[in-house]
Amino acid sequence: MPKASQRIKTYQNPNGQQVSTVDRRVFTQDGLTFKDIDGSGSLSAVNDWRNAPAVRAAAYVQQLTVKEKIAQLFISDWRMAKYPMTGPMAAMYKDMEHKSDEYGILDEGEFRGKTIFGEQHLPSTTTLLKDWFNRHVILRANATPADMADWMNEAHAVCEQCEHFIPVAAASNSRNENGELVFGMNDAGGVMATWPGTLGIAAAVKGYRIDLVDKFAATVRREWNACGLRKGYMYMADTMTDPRWQRTYGTFGEDSALISEIMTHIIPVIQGSDKGVTTDGVAVTTKHFPGGGARENGFDPHYAAGQWNVYATPGSLETYHLPPFAAAVKAGTASIMPYYSKPAAEKSAPQRDLQGNVIDMQPYGFAYNHYFIDTMLRGQMGFTGYINSDTGIAHNMAWGVEMLDVPERIGFAVNHAGVDIISGLFDNEAGQEAYDRARSDYYDTHPVPQGFTKEQLVLTDEALDRAVTRTLTELFALGMFDDPYRDPEEAERVVADPADRAAAAEAHRRSVVLLKNDGTLPISEGKKIYAEAFLKNPEQAQAATQALRSELKGCTLVEDAAKADIALLFVSPSSGEYFNATPGYLELDICENKTVHNVDTEGRPTADTHTETTLAGAGRLAEIAAAVHAHGGKVISNINFTMAWQVGNVERISDVLLAGFDTYRDATLDVIFGRFVPTGKLPLTLPKGDEVLAVNAQGVCISPNDVPGFAKDRYMPDSLKDENGKAYAYRDAAGHYYEYGFGL
Repeated sequence: MPKASQRIKTYQNPNGQQVSTVDRRVFTQDGLTFKDIDGSGSLSAVNDWRNAPAVRAAAYVQQLTVKEKIAQLFISDWRMAKYPMTGPMAAMYKDMEHKSDEYGILDEGEFRGKTIFGEQHLPSTTTLLKDWFNRHVILRANATPADMADWMNEAHAVCEQCEHFIPVAAASNSRNENGELVFGMNDAGGVMATWPGTLGIAAAVKGYRIDLVDKFAATVRREWNACGLRKGYMYMADTMTDPRWQRTYGTFGEDSALISEIMTHIIPVIQGSDKGVTTDGVAVTTKHFPGGGARENGFDPHYAAGQWNVYATPGSLETYHLPPFAAAVKAGTASIMPYYSKPAAEKSAPQRDLQGNVIDMQPYGFAYNHYFIDTMLRGQMGFTGYINSDTGIAHNMAWGVEMLDVPERIGFAVNHAGVDIISGLFDNEAGQEAYDRARSDYYDTHPVPQGFTKEQLVLTDEALDRAVTRTLTELFALGMFDDPYRDPEEAERVVADPADRAAAAEAHRRSVVLLKNDGTLPISEGKKIYAEAFLKNPEQAQAATQALRSELKGCTLVEDAAKADIALLFVSPSSGEYFNATPGYLELDICENKTVHNVDTEGRPTADTHTETTLAGAGRLAEIAAAVHAHGGKVISNINFTMAWQVGNVERISDVLLAGFDTYRDATLDVIFGRFVPTGKLPLTLPKGDEVLAVNAQGVCISPNDVPGFAKDRYMPDSLKDENGKAYAYRDAAGHYYEYGFGL
């Protein structure tokens, strides 16, 4: 039998919904074609595409079994047969059985073992869809457009074999930005039209026009829809206020006003309208409510030290962190992802909600926090979409509810806090247990954990139906029940559109920020150039150097810096690990083997030390500069900013300094050689040095973690301020402050 993509039958209703199917029955009535979604064989409220999505969803929930509904509560990673897992996933799933379907599309292997999110059993894809009835998956494979469409089609075809048809809702992290592929942040890239990182998009918008975001979002919608990928875990509305936060590079910077403006544009264009998703749109999941940027000295909530959100500054939450989410809600975002962390009342100044009330900072992770989700997000902001938790909250990142077992965590999140999808594992059995406990004598023989009630910890029919109705409503609105199938050849054509590639290339050029120029730029022809790339990993640096030199076509390259007129240095630092705490604070200095203090379990500095490297060969930068400067040559340095690096070690030896944000090298070279006049502006403030990031014995940073860089001077001691009253931002030899919005 041919694969599903070759068996699609399509019916176009006059001025109505297109219907596509592989094996599902269709019928005609009143001259129109309908799909038998619910298996009733009749024009039921579910099957009639003329009904509103919410009406169809509410009707369908009444037909689904409890088992089928519980399966809709969970989303977890899934695999594609043609794409072996890479990075951390390869290590996690090293013992997995490798087996595919007859087409080499669906992964039919099984897995039992432990991952970073907990112990789990993963069945074959067919078993997952037909027997378990799960429909929400996270695809991280960096697949071609055709393979993505083929996978989605094959999965939908399997779902059509069930009594009740629900299409597969595959989510993905963003795929249209450049950058290192990192599990859980940006799992795929380089296949679709590739723009700079989100910091680069912010830099380009700040220095140019907001319609750049409109072009970006339109590209995302067309490409994802063509591939059948209809849900994105994107984009981050978090305001970066703690520069040590590793997720900085996925944000749009530190200005909540700019982030809000971007949300106002990016969400409606990706989703298809300003009133929510459309049949050619892609559902957006805005993250991480109420803002992940307020870290405590950079600690990440994937590990225990980062489990707190600290708001030490009066008014910081409502001033800097909530506005972008309010903008996202107003723009119609389909879903919102709360962060892992929990508010730290004892470390925070009083914060007020949107109605001026002092916020009740209950110490529960935000996915479990009724006040933040129900009172603030739904009640005050007016959010009507669904809540999709971050990955792992029911197991390894259950901050604030560690005393509950997994079924109780599920009940507390869904029934009490209002979560609609829990990301992490396919916890169907635990969900069933939470449901059964509402109807059994379980709590007659087991104590209710202190501080909770039985009603908060069980899964009721009302909560279950509410959650499933919300997610089904989105699938109906996307047209996925009626027309889920996509043409793999068309997917390849759409993604290959040269107009989108050209728009992305322009964005790369506009993302370049010129920080320093003594008149060296643009470079004139005939110069002898020494070129080298520096990264944290020496092997990667060697490969990057070769790639850089290959792009300098027509230039005279020299191997000895002492013989060069120009030293061209591409500097790409890196700090920390995503899922593991460093022995000390995340290092922002561009350094090698720097001695720094450890921290204790409470996040306070200790007398013990260790060494940190953010750039292999960092000491050679000064040596190369000295060799070039000795005979009147010039040093041009470009720093790639994934975090707010301390740039002193590079700026001091450079005659020209540029900033990129996962920007293509050729775009930076266009600026260096005068083929493009730079327009980019810094989307974040660069800290002066260690002195403005110092943490005292109590674990309190001298610059507040919950306030953006451009506002930190208000809270800095006078002893650190210069004659202009500035303390935090780096100041170069020409007197320029490398603060938000700066760019020559």
